[in-house]
Amino acid sequence: MKKIATVFAAVAALALVSASVAGCAKKAPETRLSAITKAKKIVLGTSADYPPYEFHTQIDGKDTIVGFDIAIAREIAKDLGVELEIKDMDFDGLLAALASGNIDMVIAGMTPSEERRANVDFSDIYYFAEHGVMIRKADEALYAADVASLKDKMLGAQRGAIQVGLAKTRIKGVADDQAEAPHAQVKELGKLPDLVMELKNSKIDAVVAELPVAKAYLGANADLMLASYTFRDDDGGSAIAVKKGQADLVAAINKTVARLIAEGKIEAFVAEASESVEY
Repeated sequence: MKKIATVFAAVAALALVSASVAGCAKKAPETRLSAITKAKKIVLGTSADYPPYEFHTQIDGKDTIVGFDIAIAREIAKDLGVELEIKDMDFDGLLAALASGNIDMVIAGMTPSEERRANVDFSDIYYFAEHGVMIRKADEALYAADVASLKDKMLGAQRGAIQVGLAKTRIKGVADDQAEAPHAQVKELGKLPDLVMELKNSKIDAVVAELPVAKAYLGANADLMLASYTFRDDDGGSAIAVKKGQADLVAAINKTVARLIAEGKIEAFVAEASESVEY
């Protein structure tokens, strides 16, 4: 009987351990990817004032957000077998929305800088672009040929975007380690259309923007032009941001990005979006 009791005790202990393990397994934190799959929806955060990356247009009389970033987001959603929901907000509020869990990913022509990498994780680079400078045509003789001509002029760049740093370091001559400090001659606004309006109204002298974006705005503003000089950030490029620590979601996104690059779809999306910008 003693031996039987011992056996029963061992079985009971084993059952208790198994139940404990099972309980721990049930309490394992849900990953963002599993939550997306369960909800059958992925929420994209973007700033839809940045054609041809993302912008508003009318389709069948309905305001719709389109662009090549949106096309990439739809491919990610398709590969995951879920629906895509789009939330439009100011660029400088995107990472906060990601951290708070209001969105699942950010696709907004965002450069994966070291500062951003400290707070979020990024996918592989999906697109490289050069940066240009928009000026008024009336000022062509003053600013078009020489970047040094803007050194003491008022510049504009989208708040939170890499162009703010470019304006400070490449034009104003600020040291890289001081690029985060405010500059009296670099005006930062949340929306690019507001900066374009400031330029048109002579409140600033130039706007730093990515070339495809700048060209899209020039199509709708005949009084503006591009200066002859450009800036390339070979360490930059655009990537997709997700909340820190979501390795499985990053892996899933990278799989889609790799497929699109291999199929030549990114270039096709860029061309299609550029053609659909309404001038």
